[in-house]
Amino acid sequence: MVESKSVGTLIQLQKKDRPQGLYVDRGVVSPKLGKSFSACSLASGLNFGSTKAMPEAAGAVAAAAVADRLHGSKEDRKLAIVLVGLPARGKTFTAVKLTRYLRWLGHETKHFNVGKYRRLKHGANQSADFFRPDNQEGIEARNEVAALAMEDMIDWMHGGGQVGIFDATNSTRKRRYMLMKMAEGNCKIIFLETICNDRNIIERNVRLKIQQSPDYADQPDYEAGLQDFLERLTNYEKVYEPVQEGSYIKMIDMVKGEGGQLQVNNISGYLPGRIVFFLVNSHLAPRPILLTRHGESLHNVRGRVGGDTVLSEDGELYSKKLANFIEKRLKNEKTATIWTSTLQRTILTATPIVGFPKIQWRALDEINSGVCDGMTYEEIKKIMPEEYEYVSRKKDKLRYRYPRGESYLDVIQRGWSLLSSSSNASEHQWSLYPTRPYCERCTRILPTGL
Repeated sequence: MVESKSVGTLIQLQKKDRPQGLYVDRGVVSPKLGKSFSACSLASGLNFGSTKAMPEAAGAVAAAAVADRLHGSKEDRKLAIVLVGLPARGKTFTAVKLTRYLRWLGHETKHFNVGKYRRLKHGANQSADFFRPDNQEGIEARNEVAALAMEDMIDWMHGGGQVGIFDATNSTRKRRYMLMKMAEGNCKIIFLETICNDRNIIERNVRLKIQQSPDYADQPDYEAGLQDFLERLTNYEKVYEPVQEGSYIKMIDMVKGEGGQLQVNNISGYLPGRIVFFLVNSHLAPRPILLTRHGESLHNVRGRVGGDTVLSEDGELYSKKLANFIEKRLKNEKTATIWTSTLQRTILTATPIVGFPKIQWRALDEINSGVCDGMTYEEIKKIMPEEYEYVSRKKDKLRYRYPRGESYLDVIQRGWSLLSSSSNASEHQWSLYPTRPYCERCTRILPTGL
């Protein structure tokens, strides 16, 4: 136990008698004896060299998923990520981000926020007294809504859901034991504990809580709301017990994306490994990103698929106007970078932009259209009518693969390197991607977040 200068008592991990596992500092992996492993090495033994087989990225994903199904118990096929941590430590933000990532990978994932259950059953105007450790009625009420949320998550899994994100403080061993008992025979639990000891970050999160939490929506007095929340936080700190049981992941001071530590214990399997890899490359700070389509190319003018041609006159005009926009939008930014594909049309689109470093990524290349590359749609219709009709593509556009080319699923898998690199970027870094979005003829710059 240590004293925080901002919000009171904080819990520190004990250095003694820690379970054996994987302890990861930013950029350093130190495997110790145990069942854990580095997610970075997951795909090392998966190699699909046959040209008739699925491409490596999609094949590796499918093979790993099948292996988990064949070798894992029925319980292990369903995964519950149970958040643990004091209030204002970024649990909900992490839960939302992880939910979005797992859905992007194609896994049926749902976020269960226990706070919403509490507000529905007991109202949003519960004072700090409701959270006192000596308030037996409050403890029973909070355990009841946690059980209701867990039951809903298990029912959802029985209906086809794969990964449930259980979002609550879950700050005592007794609460976590209750959840583990409920999960027996239904799903595998991995605890995800978020720990933050940075006074400035905690204070910022507390302010956001008062401003945005439904618990204080009807509280007009900010100072009164702040005092109530700090009392609630103190109540949680009195009984907080760090996770030491079962399978767990601890994120320690990883908010900024610089420094910090990730501790992993008793983690195995493809999907848990991907979650670890995502969290290693994750952070809770905003990263502004601008997306733009490349300027019109000569192949665009001629109606040809793919290729690697230069820009048309209109494309060159667009690249100049884009440069003017960037100069005005990012004139005060010192850490912006320009990312392009390796194709001429994107490189030339970014050429007029000066003052920022440029990086070429093969992962940003347009979908490989295989034997159809360079053809017009009329030529495809004449030479390969079955492909022109897109019979398979209409049935499953995501997985439709051009002959000797790629599917959108393949593009998604190779795009993972971009996600991890963007997540590890310096704080407040801007990135501009002149690439080809999947929406046709999209010429707007799209501000978005990762």
